[in-house]
Amino acid sequence: MEVLRHARTQLAELTGMAAESVSSFERTEDGWVLEIEVLELTRVPDTMSLLASYEVTLDPHGELTGYRRVRRYERGRAEPHRPGGR
Repeated sequence: MEVLRHARTQLAELTGMAAESVSSFERTEDGWVLEIEVLELTRVPDTMSLLASYEVTLDPHGELTGYRRVRRYERGRAEPHRPGGR
């Protein structure tokens, strides 16, 4: 849990955007890979706010080694189910 909290904090500090949740995480040979949902743009109503999923890589000690945005979407829109995940 500490790794997840630390990753959210690091990403927020780097991007200046609020990390809302961790939607996936996986331990790898090189550390960790997480997908973190971030609030990119607040709109009214809130269902129109823009969110993004960021893939975040961490070393074995939980330090952020890289990140990239993998998708962007409106809060109120569900993404169609894609077989096989991402």
